Amino acid sequence: MLFGCDYSGNSDAICKNNPEICTDLHHDSWCFYEKGDLIRQRYELKHTPSPTGKQVYRQLTLLEDYNHCIELAAGVKHIIHKERTNDRARAFGLSSQSLARLQESIQNSQDPYLAYYRWSRFNDQAALNLLLTAQAESKITDPQLLAPMAAYYLKSDPAKAKALYLEIFSIASPSEFDPDWLLGLASLYRQQQDLEKTYLLSKANVLMSKQKVSQPQMLALLNGNKELAQMLDQEAQQLVDSIGSGDFKHSRFLTLLAKD
Repeated sequence: MLFGCDYSGNSDAICKNNPEICTDLHHDSWCFYEKGDLIRQRYELKHTPSPTGKQVYRQLTLLEDYNHCIELAAGVKHIIHKERTNDRARAFGLSSQSLARLQESIQNSQDPYLAYYRWSRFNDQAALNLLLTAQAESKITDPQLLAPMAAYYLKSDPAKAKALYLEIFSIASPSEFDPDWLLGLASLYRQQQDLEKTYLLSKANVLMSKQKVSQPQMLALLNGNKELAQMLDQEAQQLVDSIGSGDFKHSRFLTLLAKD
């Protein structure tokens, strides 16, 4: 529960009691989840005197999600209820304006989350420099921000990229761990022609994400060595287990992957 009168889970109740939160949104049930998440986040921010950069970043991304969804929905023409089409078009226009205003409001922010937003959305090099400095001074501890930093360093500073990925693996909780991070580190080992570690991490990604993959392509990393693949498959499952239990930083995989 966020507040004394708990409207936090009911977007209709929030809009009824806080109409200013919902004036730029549409009224029907399209984009149900995107609209609901945005309304609840706005309600939270309304009752937060000094929102953190992370909260504002989430507001930006939720507004982006809603704006994109309602843009698509506005293209669906109602033959009978034409007012619904008009309402969605209105919501798209107004939410676009809301997004632009919020983006403008963070232009001078020194917060790492908002610097990352400006860099990732607008290729803002000043924001990137701010972010790199904050990371170098150990002011960034969120894996969600460290991961793009690791990806940034893949080509220019592979050793730093590897150190960042291993830090991320060590501090990320099982619920927030993104299997794509495994592919980021795998790409580094592939650059270095360490194909066994490339296979290990790629297989771990497949196990975690449950994505389908071409086994012949995987085997090609090992020159078709099925016996080695079988051994590495078992290792990959153990790696996934260590991540899933939150025990990676105490596992042998940290030492294994840290080796040059």
